[in-house]
Formats: sequence, structure tokens, C-alpha cells
Amino acid sequence: MSSPSPFVEEVPEGIPTTLDWVVMSADMATIHAAQRYRCIVDLWDDAIRAANRDEGASVLVERSVRLEVASALRITEHAAGRLMGIGRALVYRYPRVWEAMSRARITDTHATILVDGLDELEIVRDELVSEVLERAEQMPTGPFRRTVKRIVDREREATITERHATAVAHRHVRVDAGVDGMAWLTAHLPAVEAHAIHGRLTAIAKTLDAPGDERSLDQKRADVFGDLLIDGETGSLPDTARGIRPTVAVTVPAFTLLTGDGPAAQVEGVGPIPLDRARELCGAASGWMRVLTHPETGVVLSVGREQYRPPADLRRLVAWRAARCMAPGCGIPADRCDLDHTIDWHHGGETAANNLAPLCRGHHTLKHHTDWRVKAKSGGALEWTSPAGRVYLVHPERRIPHFTTDPPGPPPF
Repeated sequence: MSSPSPFVEEVPEGIPTTLDWVVMSADMATIHAAQRYRCIVDLWDDAIRAANRDEGASVLVERSVRLEVASALRITEHAAGRLMGIGRALVYRYPRVWEAMSRARITDTHATILVDGLDELEIVRDELVSEVLERAEQMPTGPFRRTVKRIVDREREATITERHATAVAHRHVRVDAGVDGMAWLTAHLPAVEAHAIHGRLTAIAKTLDAPGDERSLDQKRADVFGDLLIDGETGSLPDTARGIRPTVAVTVPAFTLLTGDGPAAQVEGVGPIPLDRARELCGAASGWMRVLTHPETGVVLSVGREQYRPPADLRRLVAWRAARCMAPGCGIPADRCDLDHTIDWHHGGETAANNLAPLCRGHHTLKHHTDWRVKAKSGGALEWTSPAGRVYLVHPERRIPHFTTDPPGPPPF
């Protein structure tokens, strides 16, 4: 059946629109992907049975099936092995997830994220399936991926200090030969330092915008990296680039910081870190944004007062609340976004937390120059209405507390 012309001004009620066909096609692709996983697992099981249950032949059977699938689908063996692994996990370890996928309640990507995340938690994964599957059915893939990471981090917090100490012992720097006179310089570092280094390289690179400089941001970042390590100083950089330091948000429940008990500290974009490291960062010099939260409600008690310029405190709080671009499914970090007035300033919008949200440059442009409509909702959420009339509600990663004064009660005895 052909879809209606996109140039028809009004589609009669009951006739699917072009966007309806897009959604239905995507749902059918998901259903077919679920059946593909099932067929691949059946193919694998048939091959195992045909090998007369010879345990020594299991590796060869797996390799044979992998090559068969790769050849039939015209993909690499690595990709075929990935399909086999995900398929076996869905069919045998997470049948409820496969069922949801076969009914198009989640996408293929959701299923893959779920399998990869829960397989890291072998001991407790069965207990988490319901929680994670419910999130998968509600969230776009970007926020869902971050949610699964937070759940995995939450379950692994108990051993974070020991595991981090073991991992730090394996830090190293390595040079691997490339081609055409190039090489790979790889540093295996603690994640906090790695993100801080990358943030500083990016901040300096963005200042290098001399006329005629046609280097890309990646090229500038690489050049800055080499200059800083080889020369060891920043005298050759413009004034705007010298002294740049990254800002990293460290979220620490107040009682955890004071007593050593409670939820683990979290570094934005990294995950949980040992408490000793959090104490060190929260007592460090400027450049680290300290975020203290209530141990039970999670509300913000402080975001620090250093390095502010009006209205920097409001900007940082709004960015911390959202963490990401507030467009549907976008994962660009808030610190790389514009801060947008949801109700435009020229239309009477206020510069206030309930009217500000980070939007990446592309979505900021889309909001102001297309038929998408955006409304602010409670708690910092944004309601996006598409040109086709579909509504998408985007929630921030965190919430800003609302402080109220308790009504006066009876005098104490």
C-alpha cells in the first residue's frame, strides 16, 4: 500500500500519515530482528545436536555457524559472532526481553544495551531484569544507555575502592606503530584524569581560531596535546588559552563525605569513584565543581561558589540538573550546549531556572526555525511537540530542590 503524498495539506482521519508508516516500518524491523535472533540460535542449536553432543567439537561448531551466518548475511565474522552472542543471551537468559522485542515494545538497540549491561552483573542480573526492562520500554536509547550504566555502577559500588585500586596499578602509556608516518599514543589512566585532560585539550583548542586556521577541532586538540607534553609550557598560546583548566562535577552525598557511609561519590560522565578520591577532589582548588546532596532525597545542598561570573551560578545549576541536551534522545553533554530560554526572551521569557534548558546548537536551531514546539514542564522537564503532532517529554537527569518554610506549629512544651 502506498503512503499518502507528503504534499497533501490535510490527511483524512483514519488514513496513516507518512510518519505513521515510518513508525510501523521500524516496528516491523524490530520484530524481524527478534525473529532473526531466534533463527540464529536455532541454527546454532541444530549444529550442536548434529555434532552428536561431542564437547570437543563445540568450539568448531560455534566457528562454523559464525562463518555460515557471516557469509549468508554478507557481514564480518565479528558481527556474526555478536549476533549469535546477543541472540543466545536474549533467548536463554532474558526471554522476557526477547518477548518485548518481538512485540516491538523495545528496539534492537535497547535489547543490546540491556544484555551488555546486565551481563556485567552475573550474580544479580536476574533480579534486575524487571527494573531495566521497564526503563527500556519508556526511554529513548540514549537516556536508556546512561540509565543502565548508572544501574551497573550502583550494583558495583560495594567493591569500587578495591577494584579501582587494582585497576590503577595497571596504568600505563604505550606507543603503537601506525601508517604513513603516524603512531598511536595510548594512556590507560583513571577516568577522572582522562576526562579532565580531554576537557582541557578541548577548551584550549577552541581558543585557537586565528584567521586562516583551517584545522579541525580534532586536529587542534592533537596539536595542543603534543605541544603541552613536548614543550611543557603554554607561553606560545594566546592569553585566552593559558591557564585553562577543566571543570568536573563531583556529586557526593553529604553524609558520605562526613562519615564514610552511604552511596558512593559520582563524577559526571565517569561514574562512581572511591571515597578517598572524592574527599581529595572536594577539597581541591578551583576548577572542580563541588555538588553536595541530601543523603535521602538527593536534593542539591551546594554547588560551590568559585569561578562564577553573573549569572554563572544559575548556568551551572541548570546545566548540572539537565546533564545533557534536553532534546528528545540527544546525548550531547550540557557543557557543550547553548543555554536556551524556553519562552523566548523577546516574548517575555524570564532568565530563571524554570525557563532555562541546555540545547545543543543543532536542536537550538531546530527549536527556533522549524515547526517543533517546546513547553517547560515541572521539575525542569521539556515537552516537545513535533510537526506531526507527536509529543515527547524529556526529563532532566537530576532535580533542583524546592525549599519551603514549614507552617508554624504549636509551641513546644
